[in-house]
Amino acid sequence: PSIQTLDTAPKMSAITLSSPPSSLFSPSLQVARPKLAVGAALNVTFNLRRSPFRQIRASTNNLSSSLDAGLSTELDAVSSFSEIVPDTVIFDDFERFPPTAATVSSSLLLGILSLPDTIFKSAVDTALADSECARSDKPDVRLSCFSNKALVNVGADLAKLVPGRVSTEVDSRLAYDTHGIVRKAHDLLKLYNDIEVPPERLLFKIPSTWQGIEAARVLESEGIQTHLTFVYSFAQAAAAAQAGASVIQIFVGRIRDWARNHSGDPEIEAALNRGEDPGLALVTKAYNYIHKYSYKSKLMAAAVRNKQDLFSLLGVDYIIAPLKVLQSLKESVTSPDEKYAFVRRLSPQSAAIYEFTQDELVRWDQKSLASAMGPAAVELLSAGIEGYADQAKRVEELFGKIWPPPNV
Repeated sequence: PSIQTLDTAPKMSAITLSSPPSSLFSPSLQVARPKLAVGAALNVTFNLRRSPFRQIRASTNNLSSSLDAGLSTELDAVSSFSEIVPDTVIFDDFERFPPTAATVSSSLLLGILSLPDTIFKSAVDTALADSECARSDKPDVRLSCFSNKALVNVGADLAKLVPGRVSTEVDSRLAYDTHGIVRKAHDLLKLYNDIEVPPERLLFKIPSTWQGIEAARVLESEGIQTHLTFVYSFAQAAAAAQAGASVIQIFVGRIRDWARNHSGDPEIEAALNRGEDPGLALVTKAYNYIHKYSYKSKLMAAAVRNKQDLFSLLGVDYIIAPLKVLQSLKESVTSPDEKYAFVRRLSPQSAAIYEFTQDELVRWDQKSLASAMGPAAVELLSAGIEGYADQAKRVEELFGKIWPPPNV
């Protein structure tokens, strides 16, 4: 069977996210989940009319021929509970697991610049040939302009390849500047508008500092959807939900890694004393808070390390899973009886009976957030921001070395 997505963005009046298992970041555009029959090849084709990109196909010809119509894979089973998203970049991984959504970032630009020939190279070359950026006599302004153009050009190309939304990284060097974040998001949105990428296809990825959360509040009030990342504490998650962030991203494995090598974080130690994994516990608590109090935010669990992590998170809105985990799920066959043995761990019903303390139900502000964030959240947030900022700086340095490009 073949599935085709629309080659134009859907027209929508609302920009809130839908519940799983809809396409990631897309409120109304649905991609059907085909069932595998005996000997059938599954081809997922993106219709790319008026696009220079080749079609992307994923084949499952290597599945055992012993499959019959009554059997499915573990990937099919878990996908009925949560949207499972490949933790992948561009290039060859598109073939095996075509993504439903994408993120464009400085890290992605570095990947494109490191390869001699990719389908996104022209997007970067076009950015470097931009006459508006080139007219600036200030090198830092010129390089920042090139970076913005490159992010948007690649994001626009990705929007032609995926049915869901494209999340665009906002420069992490602005992480503690609310007005700077808002201005940058406005600048990026204008560039997308200039090349006719509609705002309902876009999210803007912002670090979850207090200033970032406040910027998300402003942007969401303007109808611009935000994706708050580097969430490592309940206080951050709750404040992000109160701000109306469209997507809140928690890194499960990074919290676990910190707990293995450090001590002294009250939130993490409370989870450990209950016999719980601190990363999984944070996702559970944040999900219950969002759903019990009817916030619009969708929760994304990232840095998932293995299948057990994934099984423990079933029911969360989105799970970003490594390719090795997806491949294992895809190769594991379940019978109808086994399929129903998978348990939804997170649900609105379980959220409704979850009990929060009065301290957790405050209206979060900068002071209460700062006092509630433990050393794990502070250190991991800082490390994430520094890493993203370093990548943004490296992109600008590379642009400075290769500009002007040939024939410009």
